Amino acid sequence: MTRNAVILGAAGRDFHNFNVYFRDKPEFHVVAFTATQIPYISKRTYPASVAGRLYPKGIPIRPEQELAALLEDGDVRDVYFSYSDVSDEHVMHLASVAQAKGATYHLLGPRDTMIKSRKPVVAVVAVRTGAGKSTISRRIADILIEGGMKPVVVRHPMPYGDLSVPVQRFESHDDLDKFHTTIEEREEYEGHIDKGLVVYAGVDYQAILEKAEKEGDVILWDGGTTTSVSTSPTSTSS
Repeated sequence: MTRNAVILGAAGRDFHNFNVYFRDKPEFHVVAFTATQIPYISKRTYPASVAGRLYPKGIPIRPEQELAALLEDGDVRDVYFSYSDVSDEHVMHLASVAQAKGATYHLLGPRDTMIKSRKPVVAVVAVRTGAGKSTISRRIADILIEGGMKPVVVRHPMPYGDLSVPVQRFESHDDLDKFHTTIEEREEYEGHIDKGLVVYAGVDYQAILEKAEKEGDVILWDGGTTTSVSTSPTSTSS
C-alpha cells in the first residue's frame, strides 16, 4: 500500500531527504513539502525534473502554517520533520499537530540520508545560523591549499532560484550572474571563488558530490545542518 507523506522543511534538508529516501520509491507518495524560514519558497513547486518519474507534475510546496489543513485534505499517513534551527519545543509542537490529525511523525536518521564520498571530507557545521561557519571554511581552505591539496567547496543548499537546476557550479563571478544568485549567496560564494576555488551548490547533492569528486583532492563542506556527506567507509559529518 502506498503511504501518503508530507515533508516539513526549509528548502534544504527536506529536498535532500526526498532525493535520497523517497524519490522513485512507489511505496511512498509525497503529497507536499511545507516551507518556513526561507523567503519565496512556499507556493512554489519542486519540479518534476528533480522529483523523478513518480511526480510528473512535481510536488507542491505549502506554507508550514497550512500543515493541519494539508493533513485533513490529503489522507496523509506520515509526516517527516526535515530542517533545523528550531527548538525541541517547536519540533514536538509539529509532532502534536501531526498526531492530532492521525499521522505518524518521523525523524530520518543518518543511515537513511547520508551519502558517501570517495574523497576525504572536511565538514564545517554548527547548530545554528550565524555561528561563523563560512569564515572557518575559508580558513580551512587556505590551510588545505598551503598543504598542497586542491579543495572543492560544496555549499549547503540555498535554493532561492531555479529549483529545476540540480547542480550549480561556480568558478567565476560570471557564474554568479548566470545563476541569478542572491546577495546572500554571493557573499558566501565570492570568498571561495576569489581564492580560485570551485563551489558547488544546488538541490541534488548526490549529483553535486559526483561532480565535485572529479575536480579536487578534498571535499570542503561549507554549510549548516541540512545535508549530510560522509567519507567512505567510516568517518561522517552532518
